[in-house]
Amino acid sequence: MAALLLVTVAGCAGEPAPAVTVTVTPTVTPTPTPSPTPTPAPAPAPTEEAALIPNPAVPDLVPNAEPVPLPQGPAVDLGSTPGARGTTTADGAGALLTYTVVEGDAFFDIAQRFNVPVQLMLTMNPSVPGLGENIYIKQIINLDWTTTR
Repeated sequence: MAALLLVTVAGCAGEPAPAVTVTVTPTVTPTPTPSPTPTPAPAPAPTEEAALIPNPAVPDLVPNAEPVPLPQGPAVDLGSTPGARGTTTADGAGALLTYTVVEGDAFFDIAQRFNVPVQLMLTMNPSVPGLGENIYIKQIINLDWTTTR
């Protein structure tokens, strides 16, 4: 019986399928030659009459207004704040001269305490680096605006 089973299984295999062969032939496509772009003709020179006619596509140029100067005047002590708790010195007439930086102070807060624009404070204190980010404890800040005139 084993021989019969072997013959039956052998007959199921069948013939192998033929192999398919594919041939690829590469072709080269030539690069197209660009055609030259025509150069536009130069525009004719404007005549005096054409210069007098306004061109609606070009807006009229208007100069900027004169800048408003920063308010300048004596520094006024508006009172101690969390970012400006240091002490001041004044002259005999009571005009503020200097401010001494203490821990926790910020240049911006000092400027606000004395009602002086930050840009003016920076002008009055050229030794303060950058935009006032780096001030140090016991550093003397000038409050005498007359030194900048």
